[in-house]
Amino acid sequence: MRVYGTIFLTLMAFVVFVGVKYVNKFASLFLACVILSILSIYAGSIKSIFQPPWFPICLLGNRTLANGHFDLCAKTMNINNVTVATKLTELFCGSSNFSSGSCDDYFLSNNISEISGIPGAASGILSNNLWSTYLEKSDILEKSNIHSSEVLGSKSKLHLYVLADITTSFTVLVGIFFPSVTGIMAGSNRSGDLRDAQKAIPVGTILAIITTSLIYFSTVILFGACVEGVVLRDKFGDAVNKNLVVGTLSWPSPWVIVIGSFFSTCGAGLQSLTGAPRLLQAIAKDNLIPFLRVFGHGKANGEPTWALLLTALIAELGILIASLDMVAPILSMFFLMCYLFVNLACAVQTLLRTPNWRPRFKYYHWALSFLGMSICLALMFISSWYYALVAMLIAGVIYKYIEYQGAEKEWGDGIRGLSLSAARYALLRLEEGPPHTKNWRPQLLVLLKLDEDLHVKYPRLLTFASQLKAGKGLTIIGSAIQGNFLESYGEVQAADQTIKNMMEIEKVKGFCQVVVANKIREGISHLIQSCGLGGMKHNTVMLGWPYGWRQSEDPRSWKTFIETVRCTTAAHLALMVPKNVSFYPSNHERYLDGNIDVWWIVHDGGMLMLLPFLLKQHKVWKKCRMRIFTVAQMDDNSIQMKKDLAIFLYHLRIDAEVEVVEMHNSDISAYTYERTLMMEQRSQMLRQIRLTKTERDREAQIIKDRHSIIRLDSLYSEDEEEIQMEQEKMHMTWTKEKHSAEKQGKNKSSEHFRDLANIKPNQSNVRRMHTAVKLNEVIVTKSHDAKLVLLNMPGPPKITDSDENYMEFLEVLTEGLERVLLVRGGGREVITIYS
Repeated sequence: MRVYGTIFLTLMAFVVFVGVKYVNKFASLFLACVILSILSIYAGSIKSIFQPPWFPICLLGNRTLANGHFDLCAKTMNINNVTVATKLTELFCGSSNFSSGSCDDYFLSNNISEISGIPGAASGILSNNLWSTYLEKSDILEKSNIHSSEVLGSKSKLHLYVLADITTSFTVLVGIFFPSVTGIMAGSNRSGDLRDAQKAIPVGTILAIITTSLIYFSTVILFGACVEGVVLRDKFGDAVNKNLVVGTLSWPSPWVIVIGSFFSTCGAGLQSLTGAPRLLQAIAKDNLIPFLRVFGHGKANGEPTWALLLTALIAELGILIASLDMVAPILSMFFLMCYLFVNLACAVQTLLRTPNWRPRFKYYHWALSFLGMSICLALMFISSWYYALVAMLIAGVIYKYIEYQGAEKEWGDGIRGLSLSAARYALLRLEEGPPHTKNWRPQLLVLLKLDEDLHVKYPRLLTFASQLKAGKGLTIIGSAIQGNFLESYGEVQAADQTIKNMMEIEKVKGFCQVVVANKIREGISHLIQSCGLGGMKHNTVMLGWPYGWRQSEDPRSWKTFIETVRCTTAAHLALMVPKNVSFYPSNHERYLDGNIDVWWIVHDGGMLMLLPFLLKQHKVWKKCRMRIFTVAQMDDNSIQMKKDLAIFLYHLRIDAEVEVVEMHNSDISAYTYERTLMMEQRSQMLRQIRLTKTERDREAQIIKDRHSIIRLDSLYSEDEEEIQMEQEKMHMTWTKEKHSAEKQGKNKSSEHFRDLANIKPNQSNVRRMHTAVKLNEVIVTKSHDAKLVLLNMPGPPKITDSDENYMEFLEVLTEGLERVLLVRGGGREVITIYS
């Protein structure tokens, strides 16, 4: 059969290769033969009412005998008035002697009977065949309404009966039968050859379903009414000497069925070899799966040569398996998967009310598609649950591969529409109320700074964000560009792509937002106010430290930093400022030991407790131990504080070492006084030399003009010099009032600089500096070798005159520490003892 199958497959592939027009010519001949075969079955069924065909089968008791082993259905026969044993008796007894002790017990205890295998439609056997009789493998085929002895019989004689070769059930039979109804989709598979596919496919498919369903159901009923049940379940025809049961039932000749079955099989094969390569070629041309691209090529007229070759090879594999029971369930899975996704796509598009989904068939309803999808899914698992899982896994892998390749075609992706609808529903649900504390997690807005070439200045900010988030929750990467949006749109696109590339490198899963504003601080304010959507808004801002702010001539960098701190405080958002972020670990590093130290000075809702716990979920920080330090004043009971904090951490289910550090009031050192004095002198100096843009421009113009006067002095005489000076003054529109005001400003500036030497530090600033210095000494002593130090970040001053002092306090507080994370809570609880 493998040889025959290979030969005929080669012939059919050659016909398809020559051209579809020959397939269409053969199709008419094949269709005529199939129709004649079907009509002959109906004619034979009608004839069996009046004259059923003689089609005997032998029963021993109620067991069906395989009559290929003997010639006569009897134990003995009479020859010349002499009773002799038949071949059947010799097979069951081992000899012609009944008295021999080797006879099978069941054979001796039961009679042999002969019944008609096709009693006809008028026999009334339909009622017996209505009910299922499934068999286990190696069970004997039995006729239920015949009495037989309960003797088991010898196992060595089982080959004389008709046995079930496989365990049958409804699910197995569905899997075997289903491929016979898949020809309904043959027209759809050749939609490219149809004149009007939108009209022809619905009408043709519905008519095909009606026609095939009527034929299948009617033939099932006719077989049940005409053919004996044991014959119907005799898979290989052992009871009827390998004769074709349907051929015997049909009229006028069994050859009509043989020829019709052969041509029907050839026709189905030709249709499959015509439709399947075209589907494969269409998929390859869409470039959805790159490694299939070669199968998109074909002959000059568009015939899919390479796709036909692959289809023929796959068909040859089925022939080499040479078992319909094994091949049919596999085919059923993929046909059902195909129909399932067709129905799913139609149902999803309708339920999402996609504007471009406009089916022309007016009787369509999404419930039919959903019902069809459910039936397909149920049949997959009913037929073979393990094949179903494998088929779904293959389909899932193909879909994810297509999604990974980023294929975009004009017919779109319904799953994306489903995701959009689900996201909208989820966002509306989030609007119903604020999230509970137990669901709180940092939803980050990471503010990145870009350099002149629009490159990310501190990429380790993204690294730290990815380690903190580990792909969970919301992450928005924001950046502001100074300028006009109409003129800077190209820069926005370039910056957006740069940030996205860096996010991919650092494995940050989130969104990117770039805005253009006249001032950077305004752009950052816009980001803080407007990023996110509905309930999916950021609750935490991550901001880089303004490095070199002391040496910078332009105070805008650290002014922007402080304004951002003020904005986050006003918006009740949490704030994280990683200092020395360039020294933070990359995603490829691993800390095998070390500590994450938390200096819990002020209660901030639990941010300082939660952040190390989240960091330790990442493989970089997983091996680090968590230590929590808190500061006790002179009047505090440090022992009780340590005990209470340990109990609090136990209830929070956070594993950490607790230590209470005592800081007693001590005298203010000369270093503290000197440090404060230097800070205030610097602040005063900056206020004095800070000029407006107009004043700076005027100062530059004065220097330029004076340089011109010096050059003229060497070129002109004294008389000419006076004339030239007057011309220069007129050109500069320099009036006497401006000249005198300039001199007065210089004198005033000189006086202010002389006053700096006599300045005395503010006592409040001295106390703050004293606290910062002492706290820094303790932190450096305890946490100098820590992998990361987390500190409460003091709030910004309410008046802008103290901004320089605020930056100085932060510098003193974090001095001597390699990696510091300044944290400021958002004014709400973010951690709870309840799970």
